[in-house]
Amino acid sequence: MTIRVLLADDQTLLRATFRMLIDSADDLDVVGEAADGAQAVALAREHRPDVVLMDIRMPGTDGLAATAEICADPDLAGTRILILTTFEIDEYVARALRVGASGFLGKDVSAEQLLDGIRTIAAGEALLSPAATRTLITRFLAAPDPADTGRPPTTPEALAGLTAREREMMTLAAEGRSNDEIAEALVVSPLTVRTHIHRAMMKLGARDRAQLVVIAYQSGLVRPAR
Repeated sequence: MTIRVLLADDQTLLRATFRMLIDSADDLDVVGEAADGAQAVALAREHRPDVVLMDIRMPGTDGLAATAEICADPDLAGTRILILTTFEIDEYVARALRVGASGFLGKDVSAEQLLDGIRTIAAGEALLSPAATRTLITRFLAAPDPADTGRPPTTPEALAGLTAREREMMTLAAEGRSNDEIAEALVVSPLTVRTHIHRAMMKLGARDRAQLVVIAYQSGLVRPAR
């Protein structure tokens, strides 16, 4: 199945470069280009892409506001946001993750990393390396900011419906571990890990793994190392 991609970046040359690269892959297809956040939202509603490559800093409506609007639209529940940024770890990226982005990449990534990143996001996984996850959590995600999402942060009571196993795997995921690493630590199969993680996401209303990580810290299930 072809993965449909929407590009959102105010730099025309960069969009053209990304389009050429993405269209060169047999399983990827660019369905539209936006020069600002408002266009990104409009085109997302028109084309229903699988993935939006979203730049944060754009004139007018920026990528953060566009990400929040897309992720809050129930008609776009199947659309994932992949943040593109010059600075891989900064407050804007953390805020984008809070409002529903699935991960991020620096603009200096290789062609292979970009294409693999799009495929990862389209598959419903989070694109967060362990090191990046720990840094983001420690600096930003553990300090909830209701203004980002328009709703209060997740409370400990919200986790009451999780099983002990789901809590355990959610904790390890919040530490930045992959499914394979969790499976090795708990001596279970990666499929078992994926199933429990998915169930936890469903119970907590998390769009994807990235949002599950945010919930784990904001609810107090996991606390950042000092």
